[in-house]
Amino acid sequence: MAPYQFIERPTPFNTKGGSTLPIFAVTPAHIETGTIDPIALDWAKKAGYKAESGSLLLIPTAEGHLGGALFGLGTNPSEQPYITGRLALALPAGDWHIETAPLTANRLALGFGLGSYRFDRYKSEKSAAATMLIPSDADGADIKRQLAGVFLARDLINTPTNDMGPDQLEAAFRGLAQHYKAEMSVITGDELLEQNFPLVHTVGRASADAPRLLELRWGKKGHRKVTLVGKGVCFDTGGLDIKPAASMLLMKKDMGGAANVMGLALMIMDAKLKVDLRVIVPVVENAISSNAFRPGDIYRSRKGLTVQIDNTDAEGRLILADALAYADEEEPELLIDMATLTGAARVALGPDLPPFFTDDANLAHDLTEASLETDDPIWRLPLYPGYEKDIRAKFADLTNAPAGGMAGAITAALFLKRFVSKAKSWAHFDIYGWAQSERPHSPGGGEAQAIRALFHHIRTGLR
Repeated sequence: MAPYQFIERPTPFNTKGGSTLPIFAVTPAHIETGTIDPIALDWAKKAGYKAESGSLLLIPTAEGHLGGALFGLGTNPSEQPYITGRLALALPAGDWHIETAPLTANRLALGFGLGSYRFDRYKSEKSAAATMLIPSDADGADIKRQLAGVFLARDLINTPTNDMGPDQLEAAFRGLAQHYKAEMSVITGDELLEQNFPLVHTVGRASADAPRLLELRWGKKGHRKVTLVGKGVCFDTGGLDIKPAASMLLMKKDMGGAANVMGLALMIMDAKLKVDLRVIVPVVENAISSNAFRPGDIYRSRKGLTVQIDNTDAEGRLILADALAYADEEEPELLIDMATLTGAARVALGPDLPPFFTDDANLAHDLTEASLETDDPIWRLPLYPGYEKDIRAKFADLTNAPAGGMAGAITAALFLKRFVSKAKSWAHFDIYGWAQSERPHSPGGGEAQAIRALFHHIRTGLR
């Protein structure tokens, strides 16, 4: 069974074997020492080709036809492990294979696949693309499932809110569940109050699309309990504390946490890992209407803690609070939440390095190792207890928006920590979910962050 696709697209890979054109991936040293194909070397020298990182030189045949290509890796290929992603954009349409490359087969093929992504759903014209043969010593099935998970996250985030509101996100979630024969349940609208999810209801009640809680279950009881929680704010106006126009431009990505845990769940289910998987996604649109929640309101959470609303634009932690409390009730061995939560995390680490928070030192070590092994960057930030005082409210147990603006990513994480007490291990990922500019492995736009590292950690932890 092929991995789930939200948007069906042709594979970036081919299976044509000998009928494909060769690519010689080289460093400057290969040119200098002449350790490549003689015809390619001769053409490179005549063209003054230096094998700079990401450079491409097409090679003609003696008859003047396209015969292959040289691709530059620069002097230190390890600095850009997915540099082959640039080939997906630079190569002419056709079928290719890597003839030589000082890269691991999995990195080579995964890099090309990641770079092949295009979000052209709304384009009238779609251009033909190059395809690559997966090397025989690469794990083709694993590469394809990782790409499917990444592409799912990218597709969901890139889709504008008029086509990715709460109804449509539920439909995508349902499609994922059905593809892998997972159980799915939905709690919608006022049922949230009846089943004790007051904060999810509070944040989403002003929208024309009802708030809801999505839940997926897959795997076997008795296996390791892994629970994923993702923030699903399909659009965030800021509520009554409305955002300025410039700050709303990317708010379609505020469901990036949901998109990423769905991508991770896809990888886990597609690999048939021996886990008892649970995925929980609270879905809302933070809209403005006569019944929108207000600054100064106080609400009781599912856990019983009361929350004072000091800013309606700090809504993500509210819906996560109910979802995390619900997830925690079953005492999972591993509880992961992902959310596009704070601007403070971006100020601290930028858009490409998502921070994570955990009080489990062993988990932090293992996640860091997984990040390095997969070249999927993450960085641990502290759950500094000295800032606990900042999340206390004058008239309630907690405030959703501490005053002062300092350490915003940490105080948000400390807020969420108050709703997790039974899980054996918990980690919170404050992701951006967006690539600001084109990179070899990404054309820019919606982005999967940390899920390849998390998949590696969960998979290796079962061995």
